[in-house]
Amino acid sequence: MSDIKRIGVLTAGGDCPGLNAVVRAVTKYALLKNIEVYGFKNGFDGLVRNDFVVLDNNTVSGILTRGGTILGTSNIANPFRYTLAPHGTPENPKDVSHLVLENIEKNKIDALVTIGGDGTLSMSKQFIDKGVKIVGVPKTIDNDLSATDYTFGFDSALAIATDAVDRLHSTAESHHRVMIIETMGRYAGWIALRSCIAGGGDICLLPEIPYNDDIIVDAILNRQRQGKTFSIIVVAEGAKNEKGEMAVQKTVAGSTDPIRLGGIAQKIADMIESKIKTECRVVVLGHLQRGGTPTAFDRWLSTRFGSAAVDLILKGKTGYMVALRGTEIVAVPIAEAVAHLKRVDPKGQEVRAAVSVGTSFGANLTFED
Repeated sequence: MSDIKRIGVLTAGGDCPGLNAVVRAVTKYALLKNIEVYGFKNGFDGLVRNDFVVLDNNTVSGILTRGGTILGTSNIANPFRYTLAPHGTPENPKDVSHLVLENIEKNKIDALVTIGGDGTLSMSKQFIDKGVKIVGVPKTIDNDLSATDYTFGFDSALAIATDAVDRLHSTAESHHRVMIIETMGRYAGWIALRSCIAGGGDICLLPEIPYNDDIIVDAILNRQRQGKTFSIIVVAEGAKNEKGEMAVQKTVAGSTDPIRLGGIAQKIADMIESKIKTECRVVVLGHLQRGGTPTAFDRWLSTRFGSAAVDLILKGKTGYMVALRGTEIVAVPIAEAVAHLKRVDPKGQEVRAAVSVGTSFGANLTFED
């Protein structure tokens, strides 16, 4: 019989569809086992400020289909480099992890469920090293955590991106334009690659495959010679050229990822228009990919993840992250989960499939048989 009486749950990092479904599953399963649930607000900031809400069946009723998170989130409230008043500033970050430990003890929290991506899980690992009992749940639209086949939020973001590619075909064809769609994904090109394949994009630019300007232009000209008067380019925000240059909007002090990417689509458009007489238009999907109702897959996965997280706590198996392998939920050490990013394999089956139907990656790709 478990001696767990009270658990905490928080959502940290960027928001995405499915967060509320995890909170709901954690709460409903815990209450079924007569365990109290404290929801800490705005990620780890709630643990720093001792800002929480007691979750019950009424609190989580009706949130399965809602986007965002009822608990709020933050990607700048790192307790180990805290930049928020009154404890720290962006210029002078402070380690306030002791406040988190004090509030966990004050509220008699027996274990925590932390829901987030690589930044959240890395902070979780630091608290595990300080003796906190934590189970992680992998969340990111980027799908870049290596220990799990899927993170929840990715499928919803992919559906939005694919719908955008679908919709832009008709206007691109009508006006004989090059339409350039910029997706999120940071340093992993999964959203761009799969939406390009699913939407029938003509050129796909990824962080994992450095592009060459002339090869992009040649791909467009080749389509025009074939009588195709438009082209669709799907570009990941972290795409880089052969010199390793990315488009960086700004840097954000205190964030788990201080480089804010953006602007690559406009950069590509300007390059194309400077080389050939072709009109380009840019669509930046941005936070549209994070918002709205989660897909059925993400609700299914989030519910399974939340239930499995509580199960691990009941079994005394903390220090782990729940993960999807095939169709099974497994537990992997959090340290393993954040060891390295899962990125697109430039010679993998998905890239080969795209090339086989005529998609250009702005590079001369060769594959071994």
